[in-house]
Amino acid sequence: MDNEKCKPESCGAGCCCGGTEDDDAEIITLEFDDGESIECEVMGVFEFEGKEYIALIPADGSDDVFIYGYKEVNDEEFELIDIEDDAEFERVVEEFEKMTVEEE
Repeated sequence: MDNEKCKPESCGAGCCCGGTEDDDAEIITLEFDDGESIECEVMGVFEFEGKEYIALIPADGSDDVFIYGYKEVNDEEFELIDIEDDAEFERVVEEFEKMTVEEE
């Protein structure tokens, strides 16, 4: 995928990290290098192998889940980081799938 930029639209202190299922969904817009953009709901942030990752559900009705590296800049900003190493990406996806199965 191309590099994406995160534009938090409804983020505040503790964005994506401390919410509960009862809270309103956090929505961010991903903007791709080709000019396309898509709104995504933040499914959650999780830690794996000493790094943080974020799972995003696109609002396009598909069953896709986008997973990126996650870095908190401050209380109101964060960065999405492309996972460029294929082996790392596969391990992260496998861990994410284990976590979602356990929650069901």
